[in-house]
Amino acid sequence: MAERLRFSPLAKEMSAEFAGTMILILFGVGVVAQVAAGGIGDHDSIAWAWGIGVTLGVYVSARISGGHLNPAVTIALAVFKRLSWSKVGPYILAQTTGAFVAALIVRWNYTEVLAKADPGHTIKTQGVFTTLPGNGTLPVSMWGGLRDQIIGTAILLFIVMALTDARNQAPLANLTPVVIGLLVVAIGMAWGTDAGYAINPARDFGPRLAQFLTGYDGAWRDQYGDLYFWVPIVGPIIGGVVGAGLYLFLIGRNLPPEEEPEVAAAEREPKYDPSA
Repeated sequence: MAERLRFSPLAKEMSAEFAGTMILILFGVGVVAQVAAGGIGDHDSIAWAWGIGVTLGVYVSARISGGHLNPAVTIALAVFKRLSWSKVGPYILAQTTGAFVAALIVRWNYTEVLAKADPGHTIKTQGVFTTLPGNGTLPVSMWGGLRDQIIGTAILLFIVMALTDARNQAPLANLTPVVIGLLVVAIGMAWGTDAGYAINPARDFGPRLAQFLTGYDGAWRDQYGDLYFWVPIVGPIIGGVVGAGLYLFLIGRNLPPEEEPEVAAAEREPKYDPSA
């Protein structure tokens, strides 16, 4: 029997982040293509599919890498010493590449539908892959989009920190990914108007690049002609750090230390061994 291929621990974690983010985008961008270009579904189906995509992506990757799927999460954890800075660049590369590949798959699969809905591949269907201020139709400026992304991602990280803090009332029975998915559904339903709730630099930049390379010449700009691509990158990074910091200041520092459960070592749940 051939010896099993061995990869470094970091390579395994990057593989998990790539796969998890790819799953997220296949469902998220796929549902927007179906609604916007195919005319099937509505805003609620978009919000639910994004949330389900997050849940499934986290389940795919969490055991190996923690299931970040989002550079804003990765950077916030590094800022507050929950992750080594040496992993930040590789994680972000894996997340963005996963999002890029998934967007190419969606773009290929929906080729005919997108061409019929928008033969010129213009701003009309640009929102299938990327976010726009006011979702491309409402009177929200680039700076309004930046404000929205900071607030939305701060909410995301504040609650994600609470849900993953073992000292707090974290979900039991491996349900954390489900609750995080519901959180994304709620953000989509309550905070989706001003900027399309990217709240994730990889989710926006990877598909934006795929979109540009497959015929959307205006992919980097918004409906006003402003260079907008940086907003869903910078806004979530700022908001993620703000949200995580607020959680630690308001809640985390006030929780009692985590107590070691009195369980025999043999009865503990086996942990992933990155050297395997």
